[in-house]
Amino acid sequence: MIDRKMSREQFETQRKEVLQSWPTGAEVDFDAAIALQRSIPKEKNFAHAMIQAEREGRTLLQPRAGVALVDEHIRLLKYLETEGEADLLPTTIDAYTRQNRYTEAAKGIEKSQAAGTSLLNGFPAVNHGVAECRRVTEAVSKPVQVRHGTPDARLLAEITLAAEFTAFEGGGISYNIPYAKNVPLRSSIQYWKYVDRLVGLYEEAGVRINREPFGPLTGTLVPPCVSHAVAILEGLLALEQGVVSLTLGYGQCGNLVQDVAAIISLRNLAQAYFSEAGFENVELTTVFHQWMGGFPEDEAKAFGVISWGSVAGRLAGATKIIVKSPHEAMGIPTKEANAQGLRTSRQIVNMLSDQGMLDSQAVQREVALILRETRAILEGAFALSSGRDPEEAAVRAFEAGIIDVPFAPSNQNQGKILPMRDNEGFVRIFKAGALPLPQDVLDFHRERLEDRAKAEGRIVSLRMVTDDIYAIGKGRLVGRPQ
Repeated sequence: MIDRKMSREQFETQRKEVLQSWPTGAEVDFDAAIALQRSIPKEKNFAHAMIQAEREGRTLLQPRAGVALVDEHIRLLKYLETEGEADLLPTTIDAYTRQNRYTEAAKGIEKSQAAGTSLLNGFPAVNHGVAECRRVTEAVSKPVQVRHGTPDARLLAEITLAAEFTAFEGGGISYNIPYAKNVPLRSSIQYWKYVDRLVGLYEEAGVRINREPFGPLTGTLVPPCVSHAVAILEGLLALEQGVVSLTLGYGQCGNLVQDVAAIISLRNLAQAYFSEAGFENVELTTVFHQWMGGFPEDEAKAFGVISWGSVAGRLAGATKIIVKSPHEAMGIPTKEANAQGLRTSRQIVNMLSDQGMLDSQAVQREVALILRETRAILEGAFALSSGRDPEEAAVRAFEAGIIDVPFAPSNQNQGKILPMRDNEGFVRIFKAGALPLPQDVLDFHRERLEDRAKAEGRIVSLRMVTDDIYAIGKGRLVGRPQ
């Protein structure tokens, strides 16, 4: 195994710059942070909760949530853990912080204080600093994760991990390509190497921090093979820097067979690639994201979408489900709506808890297909690097279009693939761009799409893609012509 771990000297040199980039960085004391993390009860450690659930075959529930002011954020999280019955809690970071625009985040805090309510779309952790963030983690009884969307999350990671958060979401690919336009991929991967090396240093000091790359990417008709390839590359990058607790994710596509097969294949592929790279002691878990696309405005119909996501996540055997709310079509949900989504998902998961995973010939066929597709993409990417270096593989693969994320804003992404649904709602690939998929696989995708077109009395075209994007919001899975 090639040692690509960032040296302590390199890390500390960079750390000085990171902690000096905003005043609250001065509050970070690594030795004190280690002592605090070690004092956290086991039941409040995110990594412990995840691996216990994985071993016991349970599926945990976690919402998204975050507001600008500390006391309001605490009230929100406490409501979600009591009234919402959440197993795991989030702290979703605001958009200014995600772009390292801390001056504007500070103004947002001031305006929120004056208004008496949040005027930001999340929690500005960097501005609040270590002591205020600790108030959040110490006020609740469940493990708390930082969720965001930040290409450069180095200072955010330093502050929140020092404040007793025990899980940190994101990665150099998944928090760049779907979120930013002009950030070089090599730069964001380097920023996230720092984050993962920081987590590795906590690990070396006896503190386990959970890391979770963002699985859904753009959340819009993303073929499983594309998101799986990104997840495994980000997983390898994290493991190289000393991460042990790793949660890989996938965003619901909508067809039950495909969604179950996606989680099964993701787990199998990750274990194989991690073992091949020499990482045998990984605490690998999975997360299933409920539908990330457009929601119906009608709350009753929105609960139907939430329930369907809960069914798929549980029958797939996912360790965790990220839960949506019935207010998705209207913007940021209230705490009450968030809790309703959680309780709806809880009912579904509990009802399915004794029924095991969904397994059928159809699932196994789809698993086999996803395995072939993802391996073709990953091996194509690794062929462009020396020594199967995941960083070089990722950068060169995006440059060549071997990895290509549909509908992503980044100029680092070719944007040449075009997915759409077949007649049964499976997400297939209409235009493959430079994805190195075997010809028989491409032929299979085309045949399935032609079957749909024939059933609908039209030709396979871009209009089918746009119909599919809006279909669930209009009450269907497949975007049928009106």
